[in-house]
Amino acid sequence: MINLDEIKLTTELKFRTSRSSGPGGQSVNKVNTKVELLFNVWDSDVLSIIQKEIISKKLNNRINTDGILLMSSDETRSQLKNKELVVNRFLKLIFDALKPIKKRKATKRSKSSVEKRLRNKKYQSDKKKNRKI
Repeated sequence: MINLDEIKLTTELKFRTSRSSGPGGQSVNKVNTKVELLFNVWDSDVLSIIQKEIISKKLNNRINTDGILLMSSDETRSQLKNKELVVNRFLKLIFDALKPIKKRKATKRSKSSVEKRLRNKKYQSDKKKNRKI
C-alpha cells in the first residue's frame, strides 16, 4: 500500500545517472544504467524538524557535510529497475530510521530457572570433587 508520505518524499528526490561497472555486453560503455539518488535532508518540506534531526543522527554515516543523503544502485542493466530499487531502499531506510525504539522492559528470572542453574552448578562441582577422591 502506497503511503501519502512516500509520494511526498519521492517528489523531493534528485537522480543522477552514470555508466555502470561490471558485466553488460556490448552496451556497457554506452548506456547510463547506474542510478544515484540524492536527498537533501535539511531542505525537505515533508519532514518536520524533529524528523530531520532523528534522520541526521541515525544516518550520519550516510549523509555528507552538505546534508545530502546519497544512495546508488547498479545491480541491473536497466536504468528504470535500478531507479526503482534505489527508491525502495531509500524509503525503507527513512521509515526504519523514523521508527521509535522500543524501551526494554526489565525482567526477572523465574524461580525455577534459578534453582535449575544452581542444581547444575552443584552437580558440576560434585563431579569435579569426586575426581580428587
